[in-house]
Amino acid sequence: MSLINGTTATAEDPDSKSKPITPWELRTEFSHHDPTIARINNGSFGCCPASIMAAQQRYQLLFLRQPDYFYFHTLKPSILRTRLLIQTLINADNVDEVSIVDNATTAAAIVLQHTTWSFFSSLFQAGDAVLILHYAYGAVKKSVQAYISRAGGHVIEVHLPFPVKSSSEIVSEFRKALQMGKANGRKIRLAVIDHITSMPSVIIPVKELVRMCRDEGVDRIFIDGAHAIGNVEIDVKDIGADFYTSNLHKWMFCPPAVAFLYCKMCDDLSDLHHPVVSHEYGNGLAIESSWTGTRDYSPQLVLPEVMEFLSRFDGGIEGIMRRNHETVVEMAQMLVEAWGTELGAPPEMCSSMAMVGMPVCLGVTSGSDALKLRKHLRECFKVEVPIYYRALVEGEIDPITGYARISHQVYNVVEDYYRLRDAVNKLVKDGFTCALLYK
Repeated sequence: MSLINGTTATAEDPDSKSKPITPWELRTEFSHHDPTIARINNGSFGCCPASIMAAQQRYQLLFLRQPDYFYFHTLKPSILRTRLLIQTLINADNVDEVSIVDNATTAAAIVLQHTTWSFFSSLFQAGDAVLILHYAYGAVKKSVQAYISRAGGHVIEVHLPFPVKSSSEIVSEFRKALQMGKANGRKIRLAVIDHITSMPSVIIPVKELVRMCRDEGVDRIFIDGAHAIGNVEIDVKDIGADFYTSNLHKWMFCPPAVAFLYCKMCDDLSDLHHPVVSHEYGNGLAIESSWTGTRDYSPQLVLPEVMEFLSRFDGGIEGIMRRNHETVVEMAQMLVEAWGTELGAPPEMCSSMAMVGMPVCLGVTSGSDALKLRKHLRECFKVEVPIYYRALVEGEIDPITGYARISHQVYNVVEDYYRLRDAVNKLVKDGFTCALLYK
């Protein structure tokens, strides 16, 4: 039995696994969270219940107890179990299409490395393009620069509107970028499309964009669904992309760090390789990824225990996703009414995260202001929430330029959002502006 803060991790009791989780047990599962902080930023790092941490520790101890036995008899079968579960969760045809990697950034490196070799081998020509959303995650954008730009590829950024009123706006801008990318006979070799953008956070109509890419002759399509699994439904066959990745430690309750990379079965993708070369090189991406050298593989092994944890909630993971979405929209609308602002996207384009406009008088005029305001809310009001700066558009008068990205996960309570509401209201009442943080 594992003790966390003097309480027993409930999921280790065999009799408790099939029973609906109680409010007390739910609090116990997350009793390791700092109780002084209103933690409404699950999106950045996710969360891990105590029972899953206990399962992780058991795998760690098994390795330390007898590393050779663990390596030869436990590790690969356990990773295979995880891959089989993911195959079912994402509706993949074959388990060989599913590889386990550290995170979505590693998955992006695998796909971009493969694309780069096509430039170096002259299969692709200098100036051929890779298309990426302007709101793509920063590490992925830098990976595109590091791999594609250095290989002679041309990078096209799709500039999406924000705030966004409907998915049709995104579709329209994406179509324009595709046409621009094909100008002068240029070929678009790869499209990198977020399923849920990080900052600002918006659900992207990936299925429609994938279909558009196919119609326009884009060679390969990679969906970066870093925030997706455990947050929105994923059906890789229905989406139709060549590659799809998502982190299991953000919304799927796994400890950091673990993600999957789906690669649609295809002969010319057989040369995909993990960027860390080990003695498994050449045995297929899934096997290469299962051993990249001595490290802690325990986050990759606990998905069976996570599925048991999820089964104790009404409706399982689907029920959690639905309630998280409904609650985060409700809390976002509460904040909008309290601050007299607006949502950054309509409710149907929010996942378990929502963008909430902040009062204009706070004076968020740069990304640096947003970071300083976030720090101020953390240190002075014990609220952890990311702040996004939206650059001014020419001709705007007193626009909202600061947006809070709020998350909702099973451990959150309504008081977390009231604390954010009251903190911002106090800042407004006191005449606070971000400019004061520089004095």
